Amino acid sequence: MVSSWREFWDRDTPIYVNARHKARHYAGLAEEIAALVPHPGAVVLDHGCGEALSADRVAESCGRLLLCDASPRQRDALGQRFAASPTIAILSPDDVAALPAASLDLVVANSLAQYLTVSELDACLRDWRRLLKPGGRLVLADVIPPQLGAVADATALLAFARREGFLVAAAVGLVRTLFSDYRALRRTLGLARSDEAAMLARLRETGFRAERLPRNLGHNQGRMAFSAWA
Repeated sequence: MVSSWREFWDRDTPIYVNARHKARHYAGLAEEIAALVPHPGAVVLDHGCGEALSADRVAESCGRLLLCDASPRQRDALGQRFAASPTIAILSPDDVAALPAASLDLVVANSLAQYLTVSELDACLRDWRRLLKPGGRLVLADVIPPQLGAVADATALLAFARREGFLVAAAVGLVRTLFSDYRALRRTLGLARSDEAAMLARLRETGFRAERLPRNLGHNQGRMAFSAWA
């Protein structure tokens, strides 16, 4: 039994019900991130990137793509996957913190905030604000509002699975998740949540100009995304 979210994400997880689910998740997310890139020469950071299976699609739209994940296992896999790409670099969180100020045009942090403590998220916000160029943009996505529960997440997954052709696998996967470490950790550690006003206030306190986006990144539109400018 794992004891922390970081330990959970450093191994195989039951989050993706099959290979198609994982592939379609990352392909769709890459298209959404690519659409956020402000210009072809932009330096982009995907913080908390996970497996980033389609990161090469994002790299096509920018000058340099930095992929950051806290999991050493994920970083090793990313390094092997994108070893032949000269415009993709793999970083640890400490590597990100050591980047020079005003060196990034876009930071995307999708499905990250819910796994961080208050102090960890605040530290990330300060780092991202320092690293963004004047006018640079942070997109903080998949933020969970207080009222959203596991049933809503399951409903959103089933709708996505129906569209993408893995509905049966998704139904089986949801049952498997009931008995997994993910459900146990969600019960014991919980997921960090924030309402819209509190997250906007937090971003503004860090020095950003911020607003909620009309759509979240990814399939779960019960969750929220925020755009913030340095």
